[in-house]
Amino acid sequence: LTIFQNLLMARIEQEHEYLLNTSSKILFNCISTPGGLSEWFCDDVNISKDGMYTFFWDGSQEIATLVNKKNFESIRFRWEDDEPEYYFEFSIRIDPLTKQVALIITDFSEEDELDESKLLWDSQVASLKSIVGG
Repeated sequence: LTIFQNLLMARIEQEHEYLLNTSSKILFNCISTPGGLSEWFCDDVNISKDGMYTFFWDGSQEIATLVNKKNFESIRFRWEDDEPEYYFEFSIRIDPLTKQVALIITDFSEEDELDESKLLWDSQVASLKSIVGG
C-alpha cells in the first residue's frame, strides 16, 4: 500500500461519554470481568491463561489482548488482528464536584463508520444502564 492509501484507511479516534447512576466499583466490575462484560457488551467472554480475551456474539467470536488495566479506573483491549495503535478502552471518570460517574469509551473507526459505531455503543451502553440502574 502507498502512504496515501494508508492515510485513507486510517481510523479516527472516537470518545463517547455516558453518565451512569452507579458506583465506580460496580461499573468497574461490569467493564473488567467476564461476568460483567457478558451482561452488556457480549454474549460471553473467556479468558485464557495467557491473558487473551475471547468475546462471543451470536455465534461469532473475536479475540483481544488485555493491554492495560488500572483497578477501578480503566481497562484497555486490542483486537487480535488490529494494528498496535488501535484499541478500545473503557474508563471511569468521577466528577469531583457532583460525584457523577461517567463511562468513557474510546474506540477507533473508519470515517464512514463513525455514526454506526456511535449507535452501536449507544445500544450497548443502554443495556449496561438497564443492569446498573443507570
